[in-house]
Amino acid sequence: MYAVVSVGGKQVMMRQGDTVRLDHLKAEEGMNVTFNKVLLVRGEDEIQVGTPLCKGASVECRVLGHERDKKVRVVKYKRRKGYKRTRGHRQGYTRVLVEKVAI
Repeated sequence: MYAVVSVGGKQVMMRQGDTVRLDHLKAEEGMNVTFNKVLLVRGEDEIQVGTPLCKGASVECRVLGHERDKKVRVVKYKRRKGYKRTRGHRQGYTRVLVEKVAI
């Protein structure tokens, strides 16, 4: 059984028992989070496709922790002008454990 959920403008497939890495969520470690924007649910013998969302379907997850990705360097440069700027960015992520997919 799995579900396709819209989280932060992205579609994520979630199965019960899986660990999923999502964009940073404002939730503390150990908290339970429920996602209601379910686009598709596949059970044992049926598939329920939302138009655009599946009514009554939800996915319950527990927050395992917060992480940050590798640093990405952004360089701006203009030749012969003496202009050079370097910036860095580290994207934040939240790791969640899918506990229950409810139809």
